[in-house]
Amino acid sequence: MRKIPSAVAAVVALAAIAMGGCATPDPTPGKIDVVAAFYPLQFLAEEIGGDHVAVTNLVKPGAEPHDLELSPKQVAAIAGADLVLYLHTLQPSVDDAVKMEASGRALDVTKIAPLGPAPAGSDEPDALDPHIWLDPVRFAAISHEVADRLAAVDPAHAAEYQANEARLAAQLHDLDQRYAAGLANCARQDIVTSHAAFGYLAARYRLHQVPITGLAPEAEPNPRTLADVAKLARAKGVTTIFFETLVSPKLAETLAHEVGAQAQVLDPIEGIEPGSGATYLTVMNDNLAHLRAALGCI
Repeated sequence: MRKIPSAVAAVVALAAIAMGGCATPDPTPGKIDVVAAFYPLQFLAEEIGGDHVAVTNLVKPGAEPHDLELSPKQVAAIAGADLVLYLHTLQPSVDDAVKMEASGRALDVTKIAPLGPAPAGSDEPDALDPHIWLDPVRFAAISHEVADRLAAVDPAHAAEYQANEARLAAQLHDLDQRYAAGLANCARQDIVTSHAAFGYLAARYRLHQVPITGLAPEAEPNPRTLADVAKLARAKGVTTIFFETLVSPKLAETLAHEVGAQAQVLDPIEGIEPGSGATYLTVMNDNLAHLRAALGCI
């Protein structure tokens, strides 16, 4: 069993003091309280739960989720939730808080869509790649289990949860089909990305991800890796270097300038910018358009 870091244990202790040793009262009377570890799981809970759920995202809008550190208030929210949705290994502080406070009321989505190894080109060969939500097929499997868990918590509205999930599953199936058709006939298959977030998507649609850095978006690039990526980009005629919305584009822009390419967003959907009006589905559609343009697809 993994030892709980002292900082996390201290936060949990503070949360327990704040709750006075009693169960946390329902903060949204009449609704199922769901805590989502980061945006894609919030999206599932809201789409499937509809008006019957109140969803708390542990990550602030526009923030990067990998290095989330929980506040006592957030630990208390986990302890008081009817259902916690999280992805084991992505956010260690959430893993530890769930183990201590919500082990019987939590869904680890990696139990539904197991993680694979870090993709080729990552500088963390022994790590597991957490970015399963970028594969619509895997994401649809997770959505089905979320509906089942909501129905178990709230049987009175089970039929609505199942109907909402069926609608979402159809949308995800349509998304998968559009990706498969849209990326089937392309002049290029190499996608150069700022970090190794697109391994599952690349595997699903027979692309080749070439990451500048590893699984964590804030990682510093290895100079040799950067030189190798630049060499490959020139050799393969790469026209676009992709960066993401929640980190600085400077590295991608510099590399793009060096190899005579452009820099463009390819969003790993780890968070949504406040006020953007974007959703998982709209961002995935934008990603497809950017990939088709970059790869010369017909």
